[in-house]
Amino acid sequence: MFCTNCGAQVGADSRFCPNCGAVMGERPTPAYQPPPPAAVFAAPVGGGVQTGKWISTGWSLVTGQVWMFMLITLLMVVVGSVVPVILQGPMLIGMHIVCWRVLLGGRADVGDLFLGFNWFVPSLVACLLIGLFTFLGVFACLVGALVVSAIFQFTYLFIVDRNMDFWPAMQASHAVVKQDYMGFLIFLLALIGINILGALACVVGLLVTIPIHYLAVTAAYRDLVGFASPVPPR
Repeated sequence: MFCTNCGAQVGADSRFCPNCGAVMGERPTPAYQPPPPAAVFAAPVGGGVQTGKWISTGWSLVTGQVWMFMLITLLMVVVGSVVPVILQGPMLIGMHIVCWRVLLGGRADVGDLFLGFNWFVPSLVACLLIGLFTFLGVFACLVGALVVSAIFQFTYLFIVDRNMDFWPAMQASHAVVKQDYMGFLIFLLALIGINILGALACVVGLLVTIPIHYLAVTAAYRDLVGFASPVPPR
């Protein structure tokens, strides 16, 4: 037989390849391959909002690696505060990459947080536009700001997963949310409520509730849209 990793001929009873050392019978981990930029996204039909399931997923995964998530969240807040708004977009993409890896059974990694800078320009413009639309939504008795936040909550995931520019990513997020505006608004309100509880817990609780928030959103994206790549960026 032949090694699935390097192609070298291996004895039938060998457990390891004598050439590269790969374990026989195991396939090599696929590398991240970003898809070609997508101009138009058609949202899958039929996926319902599952607020309880997604938040429960976030809770179970964060509590399994709570100290690492607290460190990652602290770094995200500190780095994002160095140059407010400008660095927020890349940091949010980095957090989604962390959540993506953990959802696939991996470990949270501080280094993944900074991979968002590979999408610096689209994440920056998306952050500015979402911030602007949210600000304008405040004039609609605050409800408008909440609706805007709900509509664009998947934007950064579309940027990194589907290799979209800022505007197609915002449109794609809207295409998913518009199937159930009320359901996604309730989902967002539940996440806000969790973060309020975190703030009440001497603020330190936010280091736990913030990653629960982003894990829940990433889990929702996984269930409703599906990741284009079998593995996240590394």
